Amino acid sequence: MPKQALYLAWRPMRFEDVIGQEHITRTLRNSLRSGRIRHAYLFSGPRGTGKTTTARLLAKAINCTHADADHRPCNECAACLAVNEGRYLDLIEIDAATHTGVDDVRDLRDKIAFSPGEGRYKVYIIDEVHRFTGNAFDALLKTLEEPPPHAVFVLATTEIDKVPATIKSRCLPFEFRRVSLQQVADRLQMIAENEGLQVDRPALEMIARHGTGSVRDSISLLDQIVTDPEEHITLELTQRVLGTASTEAVRELVECLIQQDAATGLEVINTAVDAGSDPRQFGQQVIEHLRAILLTQTAGIDLVEASAEDRDLYAHQAGAIGRSALLRGLRAFNDAVNDYRGGWQPQLALELALIESLTVPQETVYATAPAPAAAAPTPAPSQPAPDVPANPNAPAVIPPSAVRQKWLEVQRTAKQYNSVLPALMEHAQVQGVEGNVVVVGVPNDVFREKLTATDKREALEKALFAVHQVPLRVQIVLADAAGQPVDTDDPVIARARELGGEVSPYKKKQSD
Repeated sequence: MPKQALYLAWRPMRFEDVIGQEHITRTLRNSLRSGRIRHAYLFSGPRGTGKTTTARLLAKAINCTHADADHRPCNECAACLAVNEGRYLDLIEIDAATHTGVDDVRDLRDKIAFSPGEGRYKVYIIDEVHRFTGNAFDALLKTLEEPPPHAVFVLATTEIDKVPATIKSRCLPFEFRRVSLQQVADRLQMIAENEGLQVDRPALEMIARHGTGSVRDSISLLDQIVTDPEEHITLELTQRVLGTASTEAVRELVECLIQQDAATGLEVINTAVDAGSDPRQFGQQVIEHLRAILLTQTAGIDLVEASAEDRDLYAHQAGAIGRSALLRGLRAFNDAVNDYRGGWQPQLALELALIESLTVPQETVYATAPAPAAAAPTPAPSQPAPDVPANPNAPAVIPPSAVRQKWLEVQRTAKQYNSVLPALMEHAQVQGVEGNVVVVGVPNDVFREKLTATDKREALEKALFAVHQVPLRVQIVLADAAGQPVDTDDPVIARARELGGEVSPYKKKQSD
């Protein structure tokens, strides 16, 4: 007789054995304790998280004959043993993927009226219920609404959005969650110890990571790797069987991203693929590594499930890579994995993702009016403006006409210091020069507040120095449509501005 698969041999027999779904098992046990059994339940969640298993446990528990409700299912009475052995007549499992038609539901509806043959309740488990057709849902609706007192329905689905709202409203919903990596690894270690298998903890964590929160998938991967019970399962053997790249290759590729080293990165990718690593799996490992760095950089290392050595590495790399470069890498490799189709160059998608990650997007340059032919060459923007105090009472250090004449050139130069500043300068006019202070007028408070901001004002002063080679300070004032400064000390104007009013010049109407 062939040996039973591990995920079947180690299927939970009690509610306590279900991992990662305590919010569901606790509610179900409380309902058993109080005797409040609902006529219909709706279990939803990812595959391999325990939906069908919990449904079977519920079927055992409500038919269990143990006197203490806290010990149900007891796995000792006749009903529990019959369910465990698959011969309990009052437990009917229906696969909606193969029984999709309205005739199947009508047949179920005709048989549901018969009383249970062995236990107190007749339990119907409908798996993948979202595969029912519209007519089948309509036929099931009346039965769910007014079921016989001895019937209990448990609907299970991985795609809750495809279940009609009329069905959802007649069921008690439970949402199953993906199981954490450490919980899955602990369950795999328990199975390995009881089966007499020698498996390293890093190998179990690698298997759990590939299971992506699905306990059944993780146990099936363990069963796939253990070909010889006497063989010692190491991390390297697990990586070869799963087709994943070594942890060292992933770390080297991420380090190439940090150091902007495309040549070495391409070599790492090709070496890993030539060694048998699956490109999609390799890409997923890189994404997981970059995501761990992003979480470390943004929210802290406590959010990352990893060993102490890996946490130290994530913390070091989080401080060595910029946020924009990290986001470019994550997006590029995520797109490469999602769009991967194989082909005769399987590593090409990863190579393109690497190159895109290292390519800094070019900043858009907008065309402006050409500078006068006689204009002096603009010094390098890296030259800082001398820090001199404002002295408006001294004679003008530069004629206002010279500042007005080169205002467009100052506007072009300002983009090197602040990308937003040139657009704001479109609404500004040079009013005059008082000592070493350039008085700039703007039409309203909005532009005055923006240009008065420290970063904008300093950028404008640097641009003025770069063009005129004279250290200048800037004062932003309100000016009317004619370019005349507005008296901001006037109490009436100040009160109007506090109330949200906008100051504009009065225009006298001309009589005909």
